[in-house]
Amino acid sequence: MFGDFAPALVHYTDEVLFGEVWERPGLAARDRSLITVAALLTGGNTEQLTFHLAYAKQNGLTEAQLIEAITHLAFYAGWPKAVSAMAVAKQVFATAD
Repeated sequence: MFGDFAPALVHYTDEVLFGEVWERPGLAARDRSLITVAALLTGGNTEQLTFHLAYAKQNGLTEAQLIEAITHLAFYAGWPKAVSAMAVAKQVFATAD
């Protein structure tokens, strides 16, 4: 996506973040995905949720579990952020079927 424009960012994303951090043995990929979705929702970073919701499903979370997590986070992160995240989830899950 940014290879020609920002090669260092792509390198750090691919090699460090997904190549090293995500592969650390301390947490399962499923747990890392749940934490990442929660962090993105809390920060209002809905653009990144498109990728990470689909990735969370690949890592073993179900759509129902992700919807429940977003609903739960509404009370801690704020209703508008949760509603925005749910709109992204609805779109991601509709295109995955």
